[in-house]
Amino acid sequence: MKILYFYQYYSTPKGSWGTRVHEFAREWVKQGHQVQVVSSIYSKSDLKAEKFIEHQNFEGVDVTVINVRIDNKQPFLKRIFTFIAYAVCSIWYALTAKADLVIASSGPITVGIPGLVARYLRRKKLVFEARDLWPEGAIELGLIKNPLLKKIAYALESRCYKASSLVVALSEGMRKDIQRRFSKVKVIDVTNAANIPLFSTPAPFDGKGQIEPKKYLIYTGNIGEVNNSLWILEAAKILKSAGNTEYKILMVGEGQQREFIEQQILKLNLDNLMIWGLMPKHKLVGLIQNAVVSLVPLKGTPVLDTSSPNKFFESLSAGVPVVQTTQGWMKDYLKKHRVGFTLNPDDPNSLVDFILSLKEREKDLTEMGDRAKTLAAKEFSTEFLAQKMLNGLLEAAR
Repeated sequence: MKILYFYQYYSTPKGSWGTRVHEFAREWVKQGHQVQVVSSIYSKSDLKAEKFIEHQNFEGVDVTVINVRIDNKQPFLKRIFTFIAYAVCSIWYALTAKADLVIASSGPITVGIPGLVARYLRRKKLVFEARDLWPEGAIELGLIKNPLLKKIAYALESRCYKASSLVVALSEGMRKDIQRRFSKVKVIDVTNAANIPLFSTPAPFDGKGQIEPKKYLIYTGNIGEVNNSLWILEAAKILKSAGNTEYKILMVGEGQQREFIEQQILKLNLDNLMIWGLMPKHKLVGLIQNAVVSLVPLKGTPVLDTSSPNKFFESLSAGVPVVQTTQGWMKDYLKKHRVGFTLNPDDPNSLVDFILSLKEREKDLTEMGDRAKTLAAKEFSTEFLAQKMLNGLLEAAR
């Protein structure tokens, strides 16, 4: 089968972003399928291009790179422009690329445009992959306020779902939400995978002389409003003022709030909070494995309860308990399997109290980590989830 995959954020493990599409496509190629991914340049991925259009190959996966750069630090309107520019350029491949089946992976919802072109002008089978509930999330977070833009975005979302032979949601919460609103659409959930060999194999630890194993909490990913990064900052400030800095917090990543947080660290001399820049996955593993817990905070808003962040799966596969703040499927999962904790996203004192209790939780945390690693190997392996999605694709193609 020839699969044409529209996804703006392609990355391999050499980048600092999720590798779901790379890992899945690589597994499908091993089984004899052909995969062409049409992507753009994301600041956290390892893709680079000198020409406007370049064709590259990663472990058998044919990647068409459209040299449109996307960065979370860009102003919102500029990001909208990059989304539209990518969608418009991708239409050429929707019209010309050989394919038995087309996948459009959102967000943003504009990725659905080339998918719809392939569906209606070439009568190709369309599979829509919902990575988050776009545009609902952007509207709920106040990023899209214009009534006309809201109407257009919802109409595009509705058409993407209704035109698809299959919708693949990245979490159980997303699947239920989509099924509730579009009862006639076939929806399955295939969570993000974790590179089990990478994250489960002991890796070198480099604390740069600033942190010691099991004496720090780690956060990896985007440093911004959606990720509730100021919640971490406020907790660090409270702990510092109380004179308790036994456990440090390490943030690894980039984002719109990084500069502000770094200014606060210098201004208030917060020696219990550090920010390190982006790191390739393979260099990040040792830091995750040696953390006492992994932080996965998000703003307290209903649409984010359905989120499926990569760091959640990677942390569990590294044998590290997760501390998160949503009220959806992640909360239920951690409670059911006893591999983490849920705190209040609106109250940094909940994180403060948790950090103050770490010393007496050492035995429980070790047991949680062991359970997490075993569980992740069973439920979040790339091979298992790639096959689950492929089975859905094959059925849709028929």
